[in-house]
Amino acid sequence: MSKPIPSPRTPGAEPQRPPASASRRPRLRALDGLRLVAALMVVAFHWTGVNRYPTVWLGTPEKLMPGLQQVSAYGFLGVQLFFLISGFVICMSCWGRTPRQYFTSRVVRLFPAYWVAILLTGLVVNYAATARPTRAHLNMTDFLSNMTMLQQPLGVAEVDPVYWTLWVELRFYLLFAFVVVFGLTYRRVLGFCGIWMILSVVGRGSDNKLLELFVMPEYAPYFIAGVVMYLIYRFGANWLLLGSVGFSFLVAQHQLLGTGASFKYGVMHPLDWGVMTVFCLFAFGVVLAAAMGALDRIQWKWLTTAGALTYPVYLLHQEIGFALIRWIRLQGAGVWPTLAAALGAVLLLSWLVHRYAERPLSALMRRMLDAPGLALPKSDPPVRSRAATTEPSAVPAEGAATR
Repeated sequence: MSKPIPSPRTPGAEPQRPPASASRRPRLRALDGLRLVAALMVVAFHWTGVNRYPTVWLGTPEKLMPGLQQVSAYGFLGVQLFFLISGFVICMSCWGRTPRQYFTSRVVRLFPAYWVAILLTGLVVNYAATARPTRAHLNMTDFLSNMTMLQQPLGVAEVDPVYWTLWVELRFYLLFAFVVVFGLTYRRVLGFCGIWMILSVVGRGSDNKLLELFVMPEYAPYFIAGVVMYLIYRFGANWLLLGSVGFSFLVAQHQLLGTGASFKYGVMHPLDWGVMTVFCLFAFGVVLAAAMGALDRIQWKWLTTAGALTYPVYLLHQEIGFALIRWIRLQGAGVWPTLAAALGAVLLLSWLVHRYAERPLSALMRRMLDAPGLALPKSDPPVRSRAATTEPSAVPAEGAATR
């Protein structure tokens, strides 16, 4: 690994990337594995950690599987792990790209699987035997509004409640776009992280709702730490970067107080801050280890496929999973066979969506978005000849007869 720490004689100098032969690193398959872990944690939380929907299991998980429920009650922390990885991966995938390439990469990554998931989940919610009697059916305007992925700011009911995290991701992409516009460099990215951290801390205690909306105080430390960890991966570790990661963790552990209070509603029992903080420390540590090369030996090829399935699994598992679990339980199956069958079905459905919908739709959308006609011209395009008929000289005089 390179030694990027600036020389004392050139304070503040930007670390130089080593030659390609010296900087080659294998694919970070460990991050694919961590994404799978995060997705399965969220699945476990909704399926076996939440006690608020006894109609799903025909009883509460706390009574049917008490040992598992006590652990999976903390599965919501998989979202925090997702955000850490997202900060790392977005910075990595967008380095050296133009704003247009950045926009295209985010659109083709997010929307194809999301649109298919909305269609499938909407059909289940509206036409299948719902596992939650209080779940309202979707009308057409709500369904169409969800297609934008902006249902939260529009004040529209979500097709699936898990989609709330997509609005968080979209705001991160919007913030990061400001750096992409100017070009990603060590200094700019690090400066962006510092400014964002300051605004997120200040924003939480202010009365400025707009500021708080965009700087996302509860989740900013995870995205920021992920971005800084990519700088460590690209340029090597130094005390400034490691200190930034540590500072992000210190802010994150405090924000967990509010996060735990939010998820207590679903699990219906107290959540221990110490347990949450230990997992948060583990999440920071394992992603940092990947950034510093400690997990480069993990090169199992199946992890790439598993990583590709995490997004469809996340999108499809809750409402569809609830309906599956209830249906299987009504057939008289036990708790553990039901859990295994539902997980297998959701994994199979996720693979089908990825293989036969997400991949071809992503390729099609990429070709469309890369079309020359979609590029913004540097100046106004030439006026079409038909527009000449609107020139004052070509307009009939007032009152002139028309044929």
